[in-house]
Amino acid sequence: MDFGVSHEHQALRAAVAAICADFGNAYYTAKAEQREFTEELWLALGERGYIGINIPEEYGGGGAGLLELAAVVEETGAAGCPLLLLLVASAISGEVIAEFGSAAQREEWLPRLASGRGRVVFAITEPDAGSNAHRISTTARRDGDHYVLRGTKHYISGVDVADAVLVVARTGVDPATGGAELSLFVVDTDSPGLTAQPLPVSVEIPERQFTLFFDDVRVPADRLIGVEGAGFKQVFHGLNPERVTGAALLVGIGRYALARAAQYANQRTVWEAPIGAHQGVAHALAMAKIEVEAAGLMTARAAWLHDQRLPAGEAANMAKYLAAEAALAALDAAIQCHGGNGVAAEYGLIPLWGLARVLRIAPVNREMILNYVAQHSLGLPRSY
Repeated sequence: MDFGVSHEHQALRAAVAAICADFGNAYYTAKAEQREFTEELWLALGERGYIGINIPEEYGGGGAGLLELAAVVEETGAAGCPLLLLLVASAISGEVIAEFGSAAQREEWLPRLASGRGRVVFAITEPDAGSNAHRISTTARRDGDHYVLRGTKHYISGVDVADAVLVVARTGVDPATGGAELSLFVVDTDSPGLTAQPLPVSVEIPERQFTLFFDDVRVPADRLIGVEGAGFKQVFHGLNPERVTGAALLVGIGRYALARAAQYANQRTVWEAPIGAHQGVAHALAMAKIEVEAAGLMTARAAWLHDQRLPAGEAANMAKYLAAEAALAALDAAIQCHGGNGVAAEYGLIPLWGLARVLRIAPVNREMILNYVAQHSLGLPRSY
């Protein structure tokens, strides 16, 4: 892996940053307060090819990899306009459909995803399953040339602005393990029998959350991704990119918070010296800077491993862990540096803190990452 930043990547980051700068954190904060999707910024990035930068060129995408998508995601965060929906529409759905979708599915969905005008969100989480995918209870039963879906999904982002949902459902039992056999389906959001109920959350972010109820939703059999029962492999091909782009978003948020704090600490003068001259302020920001940079390196490594088709699970989990801790440390230091202004709407830090706090929990919480590292990296006994 080359630790240098190529001219192409520098240009990519600069271009995304310039587009986001036309909107700015005030735009994002207003959208977050209104719980209204950042449609204008999303389409501006899509029109210039950045929403679908990881989609193959033959489908209108940029033909690049997860490393480039992570750079796009990070720059939205660094501009104070983090686009959470990139984690599901581009990272999960884009990667899964491109890798496992049929020729017809790729033709139908990838150009729409690449342009940003089509969105496919992701539904795996259930109220009683948590992080245990084996306990998924949503079922898909074959009925002629259709599947019939029944069950409930919880905390599903962006359903109100999506054309379809990539749904993980139980289609059988693995005879070898006794666990669930899972399959993935592309389900239109306006399908009869599918009800999306808004799920109120206190965190102010533009992307709304929903509980989905599948009441005998009939889905054409050609909406099955790949072959029936192959869902576990497909899911993790999407979940690693989700964790990597989640880490990238957090790194970007951390960068934004530190840039705002450094500016404020250089300008705010008390007792004849800028507050940044005092170690009580400077050291907290410096420590956060170190942690954000370290998280950025691990994020780049995880993205590179995925693009090289090497095992990326460990690095993706570590990147997500480091980035969540680093972003929250950066935001906490930035809020403290601003004093009372840290909670003022004008400075836009609190909505970003809320998003970073959510990303410490999802898409995989820090405790499950620690379990993963203990078991798979250190060889310790499974604890759950």
